[in-house]
Amino acid sequence: MDERIRDHADVLVDWSARIEQGDDVVLSVGEGAHDLGVAVAEKLGAIGANPVTTYASAELTRAYLRAHDGQFDEVPAHELALYEHADAVLRLGGSNNTTGTADVPPDIRHDWPAEAVREARLDTDWVSTLHPTRAHAQQAGMAYAQYQDFVYDAVLRDWEHLAAEMAQLKDRLDAGSEVRIVKADTDLTMSIENRTAVNSAASVAYDSHNLPSGEVFTAPTATDGTVTFDVPMTHDGTRIRDVRLTFEDGAVVDYSAAVGEDALAALVETDEGSRRLGELGIGMNRGIDRFTDNILFDEKMGGTIHLALGRAYDACLPAGESGNESAVHADFITDMRVDGTRLEIDEEVIQRNGIFCWEDGFEA
Repeated sequence: MDERIRDHADVLVDWSARIEQGDDVVLSVGEGAHDLGVAVAEKLGAIGANPVTTYASAELTRAYLRAHDGQFDEVPAHELALYEHADAVLRLGGSNNTTGTADVPPDIRHDWPAEAVREARLDTDWVSTLHPTRAHAQQAGMAYAQYQDFVYDAVLRDWEHLAAEMAQLKDRLDAGSEVRIVKADTDLTMSIENRTAVNSAASVAYDSHNLPSGEVFTAPTATDGTVTFDVPMTHDGTRIRDVRLTFEDGAVVDYSAAVGEDALAALVETDEGSRRLGELGIGMNRGIDRFTDNILFDEKMGGTIHLALGRAYDACLPAGESGNESAVHADFITDMRVDGTRLEIDEEVIQRNGIFCWEDGFEA
């Protein structure tokens, strides 16, 4: 076994999920993630945790959902009990076909699993990660060995050091009132007043649930202006590229895309909340340096900013306040690593041309 797989398991169990002796763990293993599953199981055994293993397959899911009438049990007791009694859930992605459920109607995909199951899983110390497979390498346009190197460069970071660096941005966002993003064809402002940014350092200790991670995000409001997104993305199996959104009084009033405009229209018009932003995220993982068509990696790319239409995260909101609500949460990414870009917080330039003010090479 490639020793980096065991290193991946160590980071996942020790740093990300903080598993301890006696913890009850649901271990969900993707169809292509067998080797990582073995390494994680070995690690859990050494700690003395109690795993229950489930199998995650896009083809299996497709077969079930296409045969089903779409009327799902709102409270499936047996599945709900699994998560209600779990301390942690480790989801090891790794697909043999990254579009395995592409012909399942979106409304059925969105309705399954049941909301009660989702909520029970999210109440645990859950972490999702990805084992590199040939399918994901092909999706990224990379040779398999090259993609393996890419994944482990993103995952096997000095997370403690990166968490300290990202804390500098979190502190500025927490103290700030307004963010402005400027680049060619983009001039967008949004309020972040009374919001709490999340230092997403790939650990539940930081309220972060993805490995890799490496972003700082918050929940903006009162968005005005125009923003363009030059990093492609795939939504519900459809490629969307060169998106342009115009906001007035917090809502999208105009939109366009060079590719996938119909899919963009369907997304924007999903519900009232899908016209508003639920997230401002700033990528800081320098181990992710290229587009791979996988949002787990792409939104954390160092030197990029992503904005999500739809649902906001409660962790960013004051106690008792409800944020933007929607059936969707769709991220769009703009690359700030080009001349003439800047990120401002309360009119102070925090990042220019993709370089933060505390980094070497920053131009004041």
